[in-house]
Amino acid sequence: MSAAPRQFDIIILGAGAAGLMCASVAGQRSKGVLVLEHNPQPGRKILISGGGRCNFTNIHTTPENFISSNPHFAKSALALYQPRHFLELVERYRIQWHEKTLGQLFCDNSSRQILDMLLAECDRGHVDIQLNARDISVEHTTGEFHIRSSAGEFKSAALVVATGGLSIPKMGATGLTYDLARQFGLQIIEPRPALVPLLLSGVEKSWTELTGVSADVTAQAPRGPAFREKLLFTHRGLSGPAILQASSYLRHDEPVEIDFAPAISSLLSPLLKTGARRDNTAFRSALQSALPHRLAAHLADVAAPQRWTNPALESAERSLHHWRFHPTGTEGFEKAEVTAGGIDTAGLSSRTMEARTIPGLFFIGEAVDVTGHLGGFNFQWAWASAVAAARAL
Repeated sequence: MSAAPRQFDIIILGAGAAGLMCASVAGQRSKGVLVLEHNPQPGRKILISGGGRCNFTNIHTTPENFISSNPHFAKSALALYQPRHFLELVERYRIQWHEKTLGQLFCDNSSRQILDMLLAECDRGHVDIQLNARDISVEHTTGEFHIRSSAGEFKSAALVVATGGLSIPKMGATGLTYDLARQFGLQIIEPRPALVPLLLSGVEKSWTELTGVSADVTAQAPRGPAFREKLLFTHRGLSGPAILQASSYLRHDEPVEIDFAPAISSLLSPLLKTGARRDNTAFRSALQSALPHRLAAHLADVAAPQRWTNPALESAERSLHHWRFHPTGTEGFEKAEVTAGGIDTAGLSSRTMEARTIPGLFFIGEAVDVTGHLGGFNFQWAWASAVAAARAL
């Protein structure tokens, strides 16, 4: 005879950032908590984040830093648990940190410090973490969830789904989040890669010859804000923080607009002076005075005016500030830092993350249709949504 299922107050699926945070808070509220993780180690995406130093939050976090079909959904959780709250936890563990550009906070040393901190907090709450828990299935009867897995069978009154999205499958990402949502009748906003490099082909393939060149630009998708950060040309297309930010707003066949010189209103002013030389050499020279030389040389080939009249130069100037690339796709979930879309927030409580039609069922973190900008915002959503759920459990 098989052993009777072990009973817990709360079962959390996923030992990533959101899952561990939720477990630690709930455990320290005297709840019996089990975390099931299908990987052989917890927090794998935490360890690789921020180049191994974990960009664990952003001090400038606001609801405007998030993308969702309901732009108001994240407000309650973000107000409940703010960056300063997580920073207080970091400092309690004497983890040294520093601020980089745009309010991004990183560990001075290793992202493992953040993972170890979360695991220590789980220990304080006597949380049971079961690794290598594969083949998870869930049944629900009145007031109880029954979970079967390779690690055993378990029962609980509450189930928290913190299994993330589809980004970085080599770290263990699966579609379990969406399978469970469908099972329980929740709607899903189509998942798509976000914070992801873009691909160029056809007539724009020549730009990949600039592989390794970076430039300070402003990048903007048709439905998104403008991002003033670095663009990086790759052997497949476009990357860098400015492009990753804009990618989260792009849809199929939409262009991304680039201002190659956001700090300079008139790149071509030297050519507009009375008696100035006006030809390709002068055009290239004007560009090279403000842009990386390889980029300037390429633009001199593809953006030079057909004529050297004032109107033609003014048109070329506008083009340099409103250049449109037409990506043929992205590098997909394999290279995406996060998954946009996910569980439709219309089916969840914004205060608790609980499913409106299934009492005791919660979805948190990347599983939900709330996607942060680059720079620590997605971690802050993980912490905030996890705490919102844990305090309601």
